Amino acid sequence: MRDSIALADQERSLHYYQSELERLQPEADSLLALFRYERNEKYQDHGFYVTTGHNGLKVMVRDDGKEPILLYREGKRLQTADDPALDRANHLLIVIHDIRELEIRIARTSLEIQKYQRRLEKN
Repeated sequence: MRDSIALADQERSLHYYQSELERLQPEADSLLALFRYERNEKYQDHGFYVTTGHNGLKVMVRDDGKEPILLYREGKRLQTADDPALDRANHLLIVIHDIRELEIRIARTSLEIQKYQRRLEKN
């Protein structure tokens, strides 16, 4: 009985995570259209989504959603800037992080569902 209740809870959670992922994906796609992807296969384990702002500002967001956002102007690293490109980058960073987190939760929940299904099949 407990396993069937736990299975139902996990299935509800999975449905919720999948619906959240479906909700975020169009938002991510529209944001990514404003960036180009850069990665040097020889030297980098991850890439960056890059966009430019005013006065030559280069804004870079890691593709794995980890901080920090990198800012450059004329080859020099900046700590902060007042630019709409930075706002878009912050939004993208949050969306990427949320999507990655949902993907992890979906994978874990799917494993839990399989575990409870196997237990119920044995009984």
